[in-house]
Amino acid sequence: MTDMSSPKPYLEIACQQVLEEDASVFSVQWADLPMSLTGDLTPEHLLVRYLEYINKCTFTVIRPVLLAHGVEFRLIGTERSLISFLPPAYPDGFAILRICGGFLVQPRQCDRGELRFGIEPLAEGMRVSLQLSDFCPLILGSRSPSRLRFWLYRLTQAAIHRLVTIRFLALLCHELAGPSAGVRIVNVVVRDGKPV
Repeated sequence: MTDMSSPKPYLEIACQQVLEEDASVFSVQWADLPMSLTGDLTPEHLLVRYLEYINKCTFTVIRPVLLAHGVEFRLIGTERSLISFLPPAYPDGFAILRICGGFLVQPRQCDRGELRFGIEPLAEGMRVSLQLSDFCPLILGSRSPSRLRFWLYRLTQAAIHRLVTIRFLALLCHELAGPSAGVRIVNVVVRDGKPV
């Protein structure tokens, strides 16, 4: 007989998304997985999977394009880059895309920001993470965004980014642990800032 009182096993996805004092965005999501589930997962593999996922989850409206000079997230049917990145760098345990331009980035802040994919060892497993840091969205306008701009960003671009990254990690967790594994979102505090 099955014990119905035992809790359903679940995996946690930790999440924080804030606007820092200099009005740049910091966003991090991670899942701590048992070593038995991570197999051959690498930062390079995580990056490739994420780019494929962006294409699929946006129904190809946003297409990640790999070029000799980097990666561009392009709007379908155009050559216009929403966000442009330098070619990936692979320091130990990470794949990093450094922001270098794009329509959604403040023009004077194009040399700031990065999207980081991590696979880090823990005492009893691996941490799979996605982190966006020092990103200066065009919609905020400046280092002193108005209240209207802040709320516009929070309700649009910030909400979409959070949803996309959490769903990507949830999909990855289900693929590794099986579709019956539960997933729970947990808010964490990594950096100080105004929640977005």
